[in-house]
Amino acid sequence: MLLVINKNTFSSCLMLGTGKYKNLKEAQESIAASDTSIVTVAIRRAQRAKSMGQSNLIDGLDWKKLWLLPNTAGCKTAEEAIRVAFLGKEIAKRLGQVSNNFVKLEVIPDPKYLLPDPIGTLKAAEYLVQKNFTVMPYINADPMLAKQLENIGCSTVMPLASPIGSGSGIKNKLNIQIIIENANIPVIVDAGIGSPSEACHVMELGASGVLLNTAIARSSKPQLMADAMKQSVVSGRMAYLAGRMKQSLIANPSSPIAGILQS
Repeated sequence: MLLVINKNTFSSCLMLGTGKYKNLKEAQESIAASDTSIVTVAIRRAQRAKSMGQSNLIDGLDWKKLWLLPNTAGCKTAEEAIRVAFLGKEIAKRLGQVSNNFVKLEVIPDPKYLLPDPIGTLKAAEYLVQKNFTVMPYINADPMLAKQLENIGCSTVMPLASPIGSGSGIKNKLNIQIIIENANIPVIVDAGIGSPSEACHVMELGASGVLLNTAIARSSKPQLMADAMKQSVVSGRMAYLAGRMKQSLIANPSSPIAGILQS
């Protein structure tokens, strides 16, 4: 299943985050098992690890095979997020991805529920789009905000299914459906997915992709869960493209009655 974002084509509809793994080896193995094309890295966290002399996934992954999606996690204001976005762009260049201008935009001032700030997100997105970034904003499942972000030039919208890291599943189904129905850009469901069946379900709704982290990193066997998520995303996308049969209140026999010999 292919995913196209701002004329860039990727071979997987599944994106992975890089936090919360027990160790670097576990993260590397899970990312490999997922067959993902896009890996998102919190630039502030990576910079902090580097300044403290610690290893991080930026150093431990093969960026000739993977596409870096820098994210602005930890930024509380639009201004902070803009600064980190430019830093992420420079890091991508150092990794050899000279044309990589992607940014997963997160503006989150709320420390308890980690819900994104719609006003700050819109403000930062508008500026970064003007600076030729491929902006992928993380948002509440707000159809009006999603459309505004599309109209100013964002390349995707990334509505949350439920609060980040909660594993609570799809709590915003109706709004996500409306966002998908109205969008002319890819819709990537991000945050709250806890199981392969939930990932499959949002893909069946018509989402273009899913971004996961905690569901894999905090599972008992992350590598196995990564494989399961890979297959569920493919299955859900295929089901959406195939089209579900219409539901009925009465039975419809699988074998036609006509032509059956009567005793």
